[in-house]
Amino acid sequence: MRRTRVTAVVVALAGAVALTGAFASSGASAPVRASGAFAWLHPASPPAGWNLARTPGGAALAYPPGWTPIKTDPGTASVALLASDGRIEAYLNATPRMGAETLNNWRQFRPQHNRAEGQRDVRLLAAIRDASFRSGRGACVIDSYTTSKTNYREIACLVSGARSSAVVVAAAPSALFDRQAATLQRAVSTFAA
Repeated sequence: MRRTRVTAVVVALAGAVALTGAFASSGASAPVRASGAFAWLHPASPPAGWNLARTPGGAALAYPPGWTPIKTDPGTASVALLASDGRIEAYLNATPRMGAETLNNWRQFRPQHNRAEGQRDVRLLAAIRDASFRSGRGACVIDSYTTSKTNYREIACLVSGARSSAVVVAAAPSALFDRQAATLQRAVSTFAA
């Protein structure tokens, strides 16, 4: 009986190796599951009760109750969690792809973009190039930077869908990021370009 089990395991493993080899030689690629700093990133529908903001291009940004739509650049959708004194405690933004950003160069593009916007001490903390989103594939970074007012940490993803590409940014002051991380991550996971 023991020899039969060992033989069955060996046969099953050999079959799996053969199947993997056939799959790899076919040129097909399996979806990459996010890991490490992006282990939380899984395509998901917005939670019940969350609101939806859309860009004119159709990108859908979900955000929780209690967050406030704010005015930013034309063509974007932005919302923030505001403190009682009006300070931003967390921020979400959806922007159409507008420049030379691509899934392949996002890791370099986003920190360079932040520097060009006048942010200082820009540090890339983590990056992923082949993430799954509800509407397609994406590339993401987690970075930190300093503005004239405070230090921020952000999650920024370029998502390429069937009809369009858009950027989603989820940020918070560094001192508040850990407290806001689950909500920011959920918003990114539900984003659709």
